[in-house]
Amino acid sequence: MGRIKKKGEKGNAANYITRNQAIRKLQINLGDFRRLCIWKGIFPREPRSRKKASKSASHSTTFYYRKDIQYLLHEPLLQKFRDQRVLEKKISKALGRGDISDAKRFEHNAARPDKTGKPTYTLNHVVRERYPTFVDALRDLDDCLSMLFLFANLPSTDAVPAKMVARCERLCLEFQHYLIVSHSLRKSFLSIKGVYYQANIQGEDILWLVPYKFKQQVVGDIDFRVMGTFVEFYMTLLGFVNYRVYTSVGLKYPPKFDESKDAQAAELGAFTVESEKTMGAIEAPAAAAAAAAAAAAAKELKPNPKVQQKVDKLIKEMNAEEKEDTNGITELAAPTEEDAPDALDKFEPAVAGGDILPQPSYSTTNPGKLFSNCTFFLSRETPRAPLEFILRAFGCRRIGWDAVLGEGAFTHDEKDERITHQIVDRPIVRAAMNQENGDGEDNQTAQKLGPNQQVPGRVYVQPQWVWDSINEEELKGVNSYVPGAQLPPHLSPFVKSTAGQYDPTVALEDQELEGEALDSDIESDPDVEEAEETNGNDLAVKDLSIDAHPDMDVDEGDDDEDEESAEGDNDSFGGFSEVEENGAAESGDEEDDDDDDDDDLRRRQLEMDAEMRGEHVSSEPQDPKSKAKAEAKKKHAAKAKQEAEELERRKGMMSKKKRRLYEKMEYGRNKQSAEAEKLRAKRRKIEKELAKPEA
Repeated sequence: MGRIKKKGEKGNAANYITRNQAIRKLQINLGDFRRLCIWKGIFPREPRSRKKASKSASHSTTFYYRKDIQYLLHEPLLQKFRDQRVLEKKISKALGRGDISDAKRFEHNAARPDKTGKPTYTLNHVVRERYPTFVDALRDLDDCLSMLFLFANLPSTDAVPAKMVARCERLCLEFQHYLIVSHSLRKSFLSIKGVYYQANIQGEDILWLVPYKFKQQVVGDIDFRVMGTFVEFYMTLLGFVNYRVYTSVGLKYPPKFDESKDAQAAELGAFTVESEKTMGAIEAPAAAAAAAAAAAAAKELKPNPKVQQKVDKLIKEMNAEEKEDTNGITELAAPTEEDAPDALDKFEPAVAGGDILPQPSYSTTNPGKLFSNCTFFLSRETPRAPLEFILRAFGCRRIGWDAVLGEGAFTHDEKDERITHQIVDRPIVRAAMNQENGDGEDNQTAQKLGPNQQVPGRVYVQPQWVWDSINEEELKGVNSYVPGAQLPPHLSPFVKSTAGQYDPTVALEDQELEGEALDSDIESDPDVEEAEETNGNDLAVKDLSIDAHPDMDVDEGDDDEDEESAEGDNDSFGGFSEVEENGAAESGDEEDDDDDDDDDLRRRQLEMDAEMRGEHVSSEPQDPKSKAKAEAKKKHAAKAKQEAEELERRKGMMSKKKRRLYEKMEYGRNKQSAEAEKLRAKRRKIEKELAKPEA
């Protein structure tokens, strides 16, 4: 007799557990259970069969792995939560008795970071468990930075404590200082959501989003308790990361923080980054010893002058012999790129239209010194925080701005002669200094210069010039970025162009499909539209004339009689249907002649119908240009039809499985090409509008 299986020991019933069962097993409330799951990285699971996992389960029942809940039983934070719940009960009982002093004493010991700023628990062990290596922490840093930068820009409310906002801002500024010192920032992009940044730390690309510093409206339909739980964990994580990256480059962590400068909106200027004193003391004697050893070795290895003369003489004789041996050679083969020792391997597709691999290239410029020779001045209307961070991260050390933007500037004087570039976000609007010409009032966009005056020798650019320069890793030309100029498109550096998709960096003619531009020209040409409208009216007039003419007897059901009458009487015209059928039946070189005959007969029929109605028909010839476009469109349509028929014939030779697979692939390609065609049509329309002369 086999062993009797008990219910709930195998299968889904043993592998899954509901949320209510997990809460009862851990003996905590729902809020603490959610916090614990967020910190430990445990999330709900969906069983294949809900009824097998639990017979009482409904569509809203949440399941977890039983092993995950079993793992939480040994979490030290559980005891902290239980102690906290006991303390809350003591506070409520003291308030019930009216003992205010005991309630205040218990309140001071409660773990409430929003009021005391010092929780009784730490998440250090949780960070070590979730990220056993530093690379794992860097790979999960994208969401961490985006969340902390978001909370650093939020106003303090009851749901978002002021101490949490201040700590998030301080951690973010410390991380930015590391990127400035290590020159780890690579790319940035201005979007509607905010400013995207990408940095490379120890070979890992980190991308995060920083919102614009606008006035934020904190609405009530957002659950800040859940977001605050994530932020509490992310603050601990970023603190670990900042300590590790600071010590890796020999910096002291945390950097010195000046509260007085921070109160004056210095932001990055409120921190002072220092190197480790022990490392500096060790590096100085080592460098001196190395320099002394190098000097002694150079002195000992000084060549003997007599031996050097003999060596030089021998080298000259060898060169002379080589010249004599090569007297008969007139041309020498130039070394190719493959023979060069430092040549790079190029990855080219084996088939045309294949995937283009990223080509290796030697960087001729150092991105960390891109703005090292520039001195910038930021106007009032420019976003100071992102510009200061980007300019400092790419080598600029002297940045000035107006005093109203805060402290920490290199200079507040706009007329400083050391300034080489000034960033202006809109055309220069100068305040009226003379009471006769204006009221003399200043505004936020006014410059501190006189009327029609600029500092000679200074470059005035718009902020987009900075972003485009760092993405291209070179200083862009300033002619397209002067104040008031039409800026070039600001493209995302994170999107890689693929074959078949629309690429805004390539000329429109180079990526248009065959016949696409022709169709757009015909649709936008008024002459062709008028000709098509006339042809449509001609067909309508033809049908009316056939029905109204008493001498024409047309029987649609008897095609044989129409063909016999058309063949028997060549002088009379029996309608357009017969002409079209006769033209379609012919082939070879006679097709073009039949088209001309059809046009003459159509024109003749129109003239006859117009005379019967007493109307005047213009017999002006069609525009040659429009006619040529129409003929080209007709040829392209015939070619496309022929290719489609050939494709259908080839698909008919495939098996059913392969044909379905090919149709799915073709559907995806057609969808992408349709989207690309829409973007090209939009660009074509914009270019035509810009090319029109202004009235």
